[in-house]
Amino acid sequence: MRLLEKLEPQSVFHYFEDICGIPHGSGNTAGITEYLVDFAKKKNLTYVTDRIGNVIIYKSGSKGYEKSPAVILQGHMDMVCEKNYELASKFDFKKDGLKLEVSDEYVYAKGTTLGGDDGIAVAYMLALLDGDYVHPPIECVFTVDEEVGMDGAHALDPSYLKGRIMLNLDNEEQGEILTSCAGGSRVICRVPVRYCEMQGVKCNLVICGLQGGHSGTEIDKYHGNANLLMGRMLHFVGKQINYEIATLNGGLQDNAIPREAKAQILVDAQDVEKLEGIVSEYCKIIQNEYRATEHNITIYCETFEPVQKRVLTPKTRERAVFLLMTIPDGIQKMSMDTEHLVQTSSNAGIMRLLDEYFELIVSVRSSITSEKIALRDKIQYLTETIGGKYIVESDYPAWEYKEDSELRSLVFDVYQQQFGKNPHMVGIHAGLECGIFYEKIPDLDIVSFGPTIENIHTPKEKLDIRSTTETWEFLLKILEALK
Repeated sequence: MRLLEKLEPQSVFHYFEDICGIPHGSGNTAGITEYLVDFAKKKNLTYVTDRIGNVIIYKSGSKGYEKSPAVILQGHMDMVCEKNYELASKFDFKKDGLKLEVSDEYVYAKGTTLGGDDGIAVAYMLALLDGDYVHPPIECVFTVDEEVGMDGAHALDPSYLKGRIMLNLDNEEQGEILTSCAGGSRVICRVPVRYCEMQGVKCNLVICGLQGGHSGTEIDKYHGNANLLMGRMLHFVGKQINYEIATLNGGLQDNAIPREAKAQILVDAQDVEKLEGIVSEYCKIIQNEYRATEHNITIYCETFEPVQKRVLTPKTRERAVFLLMTIPDGIQKMSMDTEHLVQTSSNAGIMRLLDEYFELIVSVRSSITSEKIALRDKIQYLTETIGGKYIVESDYPAWEYKEDSELRSLVFDVYQQQFGKNPHMVGIHAGLECGIFYEKIPDLDIVSFGPTIENIHTPKEKLDIRSTTETWEFLLKILEALK
């Protein structure tokens, strides 16, 4: 029995449930690509797919709309893979379908992210392609690996597209019509490390219970960054006792504010009790500092038996802690043009200690290109000064606000007619693939919208059912108005 079969619109939730049953984390979207190609073949629709798995499916205009200008609809296949280890410790994003749950108002996944960002866009497009609706010729673009650098959009050949009107379906707040977005980069900071054998009592330091969230849309919520809080705790411990680092890891995605971080350290047996007191004191300090934004912070120490273990040499240990203590993180500048809009930020989303280097992966965002470059330069300068290597792994442009947009005016009017109120027309600090399409296709007119999805990029993610229905009706009315 299908769990979502009684939800309306049935076709949208039918395809959303199909998508949730196919593993589709970033870098693992081959199953979704195959599903989309099979769909196009079964429905006798023209399609193309490229070497990295992007898919475009075409459908002719309905009666009376055959000669209307083509409309591009666009969303991405991949999802951010985050889980609550207490609820989903054995869940494997690479092979398991999501365990869906339904409440009166929401659809969510048990213990994991839902992937409503951007699985619901895929479901909307499939329902549209499969149904008998009024619309111009449509070009449905399904891109891969948006969440790890927008690789699919970067690689897409724009010659496959005739449309100069684009509806991006990758927003998570009903009532918002996005009109611009920040550009960004994914940068890697690698500091070389060396190891030596040491004896001591093994202790695990754990930070968990943070809210996390999307590093673009929720960076202004001032949620704690577990990676940087761990770096600060190591520095706090080091001011009072000697310790050595054996392991150090935190965060799963560069564009998700890290919720958990762990370190394994060695200390002298005589310092174990003191360490427990230091960690307890640090926990109280952080809980006080974040009392307004984080209500479930947990910081604790687990102690074990004495061992001999490979640990970082003192010099490389200090390099790692120095990087965590000094890397720019969070809001760097607010917009002076748009109230409440973050202009420039960074998020140290992934931290890991490997055999040859300690690594931080950082998401840098700005709606001003020069500020994005300046922030990257600062991170590069910092990394290379301590002997590290700096890599720009991916970069995407901003989607700039278009002063004269016929599409924006039309969408505004349709929303007003449907809901009896004005939509919130706004720029966003998060990066969208719109910037890449805007750069690739001259004169492209774009808006972005979607249903309400709460707590994206976290295991608390949930899709609002009523909003999904209303956004579907809104999409159909826009297409009808685009004759």
